[in-house]
Amino acid sequence: MIIAYNKPYVGDILLVQLATESIVKTEVERIGDFAILKEEATNEVKAFNLFNASKYIELDVQGPVEVTPEIIEKIEKAMIENGVDISLDVDFTPKFVVGYVEEKEKHPNADKLSVCKVNVGEETLQIVCGAPNVEAGQKVVVAKIGAVMPSGLVIKHSELRGVASEGMLCSAKELAIPNAPSAKGILVLDENAEVGSAFVAPSNL
Repeated sequence: MIIAYNKPYVGDILLVQLATESIVKTEVERIGDFAILKEEATNEVKAFNLFNASKYIELDVQGPVEVTPEIIEKIEKAMIENGVDISLDVDFTPKFVVGYVEEKEKHPNADKLSVCKVNVGEETLQIVCGAPNVEAGQKVVVAKIGAVMPSGLVIKHSELRGVASEGMLCSAKELAIPNAPSAKGILVLDENAEVGSAFVAPSNL
């Protein structure tokens, strides 16, 4: 689930995306303050917009909204008040975590890409990476599927030159860390960083 709010540019509207894939053909149903976006062919709810959002939730952000149990509780309460029945299957696990690069292999179809096996605690992800400094044995920052980068980019399942990639290895610049180096390359963490733990960006490098 991805939630965003930007009152100065969008208005008092909470934008909630339930699926990372794009809608092929949209059908919109309006119920009270909710505009529900469905895939026309399947009638599956893919997203919804909550108008007059400040009536239901106090938000002091411009951009991505952290998905917390408190936010979800308020959205569900707004649904009840408007007679909306949508099941919210929410993953509260952190989307930016410490990963350990177990393996690095050359991409079979691209000289400047590497295919990495990255342990993120409870699972090992295959991630295609273009950073010149990535190596096996490093601890790195992994943006998992569903993560929203500071730039607004949403991390999705993807294929790069025919190889599946299940996340992104991040640079300090991509994480918007102050004083990040301009040279291309992922952020390599201290060897004491705990694999699978949530990554908290430092105030500067």
